[in-house]
Amino acid sequence: MTPHLTNDAAIRQWNGIPRATLEAMEPDGDFAKRHLINPVLLRMLGDVRGLRVLDAGCGHGYFSRMLAARGARVTGVEPTETMFGYAQEKERALGQGITYVRADLTRLPDLGGPFDAVVCSMVLAAVPDWKPAMRACVQALRPGGVFVFSVNHPAFEQLLTTWREHGAYRLDRYLEEYAIPQTFAHDFHRPLSAYLNELAALGCRLRELAEPGLDPRTAREAQDTAPGIESYVQLPNFLIAAAERP
Repeated sequence: MTPHLTNDAAIRQWNGIPRATLEAMEPDGDFAKRHLINPVLLRMLGDVRGLRVLDAGCGHGYFSRMLAARGARVTGVEPTETMFGYAQEKERALGQGITYVRADLTRLPDLGGPFDAVVCSMVLAAVPDWKPAMRACVQALRPGGVFVFSVNHPAFEQLLTTWREHGAYRLDRYLEEYAIPQTFAHDFHRPLSAYLNELAALGCRLRELAEPGLDPRTAREAQDTAPGIESYVQLPNFLIAAAERP
């Protein structure tokens, strides 16, 4: 657990995200999610038609809606009132059959039996006391079920910021754990070994580790509005893992 910060405090921070920010991420997330994260998550999950899928830390529910559109039976869990309410509002409007539950991932209620897959995208790095959250995700799976999660790549977390400032990536703190202030809340740096060793401690079998890079053509198209975006071609800003519960 990152010292001096609690899960409840982090939830309160994220609860302040403006509605306009959520609306701007419709229908498939922000630039990075559209071009780097979503394609890998969907490939790792494979055909989800008819499967029970838990979207753990679903935020405003965009990925839950993408999964439901592909035929999955989706349950989304989100602790913040703001994003949970937005997700429910979208479900009332679209009627996709998604069940949203407001809960902390570290204290999951009974969600109605095991899931075929659990997705935890860009969540664990925002949770100070993250190990109970990962454990809950794995325990929600049936034997043989797949757990897929994404985080900012621990070796390249502040890629765009430092690239814009220096024309190259710079990192001087890797092995320790510390908070990284973001626009609305904090993320928390941990070395890659922390996540992988916890997977091993939970008995999971690693299927795949992905470090997606941005297509050069997409980078060229975006460079006028996103200075430094070429860094995403050269270095991976995200880490995505798929593991299987024994």
